Amino acid sequence: MGIKGLTKLLADKAPKCMKEQKLENYFGREIAIDASLSIYQFLIVVGRNGTQMLTNEAGEITSHLQGMFTRTIRLLEAGLKPVYVFDGKPPDLKRQELAKRYSKRLDATDDLAAAIESGDKEEIEKFSKRTVKVTKQHNEDCKKLLRLMGVPLVEASSEAEAECAALCKSGKACIFGVYAVASEDMDTLTFGAPRFLRHLMAPTSRKVPVVEFEIAKILAELNLTMDQFIDLCILCGCDYCAGIRGSIGGQTALKLIRKHGSIDSILENINKQRYQVPENWLYQEARQLFKEPLVSADDQQPEIKWTCPDEEGLINFLVKENGFNHDRVAKACHLLKSSFEPVVSTSVPFKRKETKCILGVPSPALKHKMFSLQVSINSQPKVIGILNLSTLDLGSKHLRPFSRSVCFSA
Repeated sequence: MGIKGLTKLLADKAPKCMKEQKLENYFGREIAIDASLSIYQFLIVVGRNGTQMLTNEAGEITSHLQGMFTRTIRLLEAGLKPVYVFDGKPPDLKRQELAKRYSKRLDATDDLAAAIESGDKEEIEKFSKRTVKVTKQHNEDCKKLLRLMGVPLVEASSEAEAECAALCKSGKACIFGVYAVASEDMDTLTFGAPRFLRHLMAPTSRKVPVVEFEIAKILAELNLTMDQFIDLCILCGCDYCAGIRGSIGGQTALKLIRKHGSIDSILENINKQRYQVPENWLYQEARQLFKEPLVSADDQQPEIKWTCPDEEGLINFLVKENGFNHDRVAKACHLLKSSFEPVVSTSVPFKRKETKCILGVPSPALKHKMFSLQVSINSQPKVIGILNLSTLDLGSKHLRPFSRSVCFSA
């Protein structure tokens, strides 16, 4: 669910905090993506027709693989560097929300059976989507696919969006740092992600722009501190505790926070007859979870790196095991390999060693023209450090980002 009604509240009360963007505007950026939520979207949308979904010859669902493969290739083509983050164990505070979701899926299963019996196609389509659940196998399939593609993934300790926000705030996980978090759950902002992107993983057929939110602008426009924003989100309704009954929507929640400053003060002054506060309300625990979620510490965050793709492994997994089109997969492999093609420096004697590859992206002007960066011995480019460079100093007229992969000897 995320935060109930937060998108509309921000559109009404803090419109400058959100802006529409094209995918290509994130060229060269490292984006942390909520993988589990993306898989859920793929299962609902990709290849679905009523109760029918994409499957391989063994009858196993492949919609998640098709969606993950296609969208990741599209992101790489646009010059983005995706980092997929998978959910870990959900926090105890989420048990009630998960129980509600389970109950809703059971109800949807009964409604779907009735719709099938009546032959109502619209109802079949609606209720079949409501029965979808991301399983452990779906996650493992996508992890295997990403590893074969050479795209990095992170297994979160708990909530994926919280881990994404931590990666983005620290900026230490990647060579140049995670720029933004992509998800559909608005509580990514409540966890403090500096930049949050919606619709990044939406199917191309929907033709919806990416919407970028900035937490600093949200706080400035709403005139709230981060602690007050967290309390606002809890009042609106979140996944970790029940809400106050009595028509507290986003607008009312904002008014109450602005007037009283915190939930604690609101509870001291609220009209208890009009607003029913849940008994043993766990708002303090929810607040603490948003402020200090279970995530990797700054000095313990996983190393994130892009590696050379395994073409043979991809062909076996996608084509032979899951019935993908061979030519399409081969073409994608070519794109992946061209992004990771080793570059041998001529400044030192040649010696065959294992190479490590860092994902590069084409420059905007040569987006679809991949090329190898050649540096002659005599040009003596100015190199500061080994991996943390984004530019080569070839004179003031030629200062530009690396536009290919950068490989170095192990």
